[in-house]
Amino acid sequence: MTELDLRPLALVTGASRGIGAAVARALAPGHDLLLGGRDTEALKALAAELPGARPWPVELTDTAALAEAAGGVERLDVLVHSAGMSALGTVADTSVATWRRQFEVNVVAVAELTRLLLPALRAARGRVVLLNSGAGLAANPGWASYAASKFALRAFADALRAEEAPNGLRVTSLHCGRVDTGMQRNVVAQEGGEYRPEAYLRPESVAGAVLLAVTAPDDAALTELVLRPAAG
Repeated sequence: MTELDLRPLALVTGASRGIGAAVARALAPGHDLLLGGRDTEALKALAAELPGARPWPVELTDTAALAEAAGGVERLDVLVHSAGMSALGTVADTSVATWRRQFEVNVVAVAELTRLLLPALRAARGRVVLLNSGAGLAANPGWASYAASKFALRAFADALRAEEAPNGLRVTSLHCGRVDTGMQRNVVAQEGGEYRPEAYLRPESVAGAVLLAVTAPDDAALTELVLRPAAG
């Protein structure tokens, strides 16, 4: 098999469930996949469902493990950062540990994985998609540390896009409203509200937006996409 016969390779973090798993399924028809996440068994189950997919289990905040895992990737066409965490809390009530954890997962791990994979992405003139949030565009009360991390993630994407444009990389920030996932159920429970799945985006809808960014023609750069639930 020659290099021209190889299918594009995509790495999706947070692929064990929710949005990440939906993104993997959306990309699978046209891509081989590295399924990133911590739940090895869930990754194995998803890989068995998707031809050309294999688990890529790693703790993203473990710098040494991340470097070892990324070291085997020589060419990468698509990098989708779907892994992340959220924590509610006002400025008055949020501990320093929560602030640090939010930034470690949502920003620092993303920046380090991207840095490690830049040679592989440059070789393929690849696409990078960062799953952001409406909180990365406007901060609401009770979401201080989460919104701050997502604003930082947006700034990282803007800097990466400007720096790597000469190398052919395309970088997209995808700002999603609330999505029907297990994480969202936990958030609504913390808020004390009623969970209504029909009021939220489906993970498959978010995955469709990722696919749009990944498959955009070479003359088009989708820099930011905003996806809101139609139900408001």
